[in-house]
Amino acid sequence: MALRPFITLFVVTAFQVVSRYLEILLKKESVSEEQVKLRQEIKQLLKEASSLSTPSTFAQAAMLKRKAAAKEKELNKIQEEKEKAKKSFHDQYSESLKIAKVLVYCMLLWSFWSTPIASVPQHLLQPFAKLITWRRPDATTGHVAVGIIPWLVLTSRVSKFLCKMLPEDLFV
Repeated sequence: MALRPFITLFVVTAFQVVSRYLEILLKKESVSEEQVKLRQEIKQLLKEASSLSTPSTFAQAAMLKRKAAAKEKELNKIQEEKEKAKKSFHDQYSESLKIAKVLVYCMLLWSFWSTPIASVPQHLLQPFAKLITWRRPDATTGHVAVGIIPWLVLTSRVSKFLCKMLPEDLFV
């Protein structure tokens, strides 16, 4: 009985950590060698085009600017493809995570529906005792029973808050 709340807290926190990891992976930007090479070529072409400023070299400068614009379009296309792939990966795994979370939460609800998840002295839960408690306080011990639904809500909010507080470089 004493380990029930901690096991539930651990499970809920594990789901929040995995969710936060997927969120950070989506934000993280990785640059390929091809993108770096294209950026360098674009800079070089624009530098050459800016150095050609006389009327006799106008055609050459315009040609270099068009080449740079074409390379920028190619770079944007590569970045869009990469973003689509990353978004697809994120969507697939976050959907799987949601399904697993629902199944585990339903299992926890089913397991602890008729029994309390914990028994705590009433003074520890003040002023929220009526929101969190499952039944009236036990007359002999003065402890109140905490139900699974309030415990899941409480642990999910606390673990989400704690995961937001963790630095992003911890997950990478």
